Amino acid sequence: MMTGQNAYRETAGYTGPVRWKGRLPVPSVREAGELAGVLADPHCTCTGPVYYMYRDVARSPADHQWLHEQDIRFDITIIPPRDLCGEWMKTKGHYHPESRSGTGYPEIYEVLEGEAHYLIQTRDCSDVVMITATTGDIVVVPPGYGHVTINPSRTAVLQMANLVSSAFESNYLPYENLRGAVFYEMTSGTFVKNPLYPGRPRLRIVRAGHIAGVTDTVNDPLYDLVEQQAPVLGFLNHPEKYRALFSRIYL
Repeated sequence: MMTGQNAYRETAGYTGPVRWKGRLPVPSVREAGELAGVLADPHCTCTGPVYYMYRDVARSPADHQWLHEQDIRFDITIIPPRDLCGEWMKTKGHYHPESRSGTGYPEIYEVLEGEAHYLIQTRDCSDVVMITATTGDIVVVPPGYGHVTINPSRTAVLQMANLVSSAFESNYLPYENLRGAVFYEMTSGTFVKNPLYPGRPRLRIVRAGHIAGVTDTVNDPLYDLVEQQAPVLGFLNHPEKYRALFSRIYL
């Protein structure tokens, strides 16, 4: 057994090791059939589990209590490699609603292991960004952006952690109604435009480690911020107070 930040645990539902030091709940499992409506191939008949979501995770009762008091949730998601009828394995995709201030709720991710492509988009597709990230990278999904996470590998498992407000429920309907995101990332290395989206939106590709503003504000492993009860995590429920942070990223 490894120790510290690199510790692994085996857990029910997912047969491989999980990069986490502490107990894990039983995961929620996304089945391939639930992704059928958001895949590039509308006739894809893939079956079986595709990714695993460990919700509301904490290493101690005190951490768990603090997270609940702050209306924040810490999750771990495991996305094994798989070809989905010519498309890389991905999450279903969702948007966050607006907070009471009228600003959308953001979300923050850390890649624990593997490689991730975060495809984020505004509702009108005026901005569509692919954020490439590897182990240790921090990625912020800004207010107003929907997002899909992709594992662009044939062999490596993607493991990631996220911190998000627990004060809302995610909205999957926009992705379901339009059969996924504005672009599909294919295993051939190409991006295919989703024909249900109008116009010709432009895809920008940026590297997570080169994003101004994020590492200046959040420069620790995510769970370290929980253990430190870091005030900066207030941006998850009060994004209106952090407009300067969001205005500097992904430009």
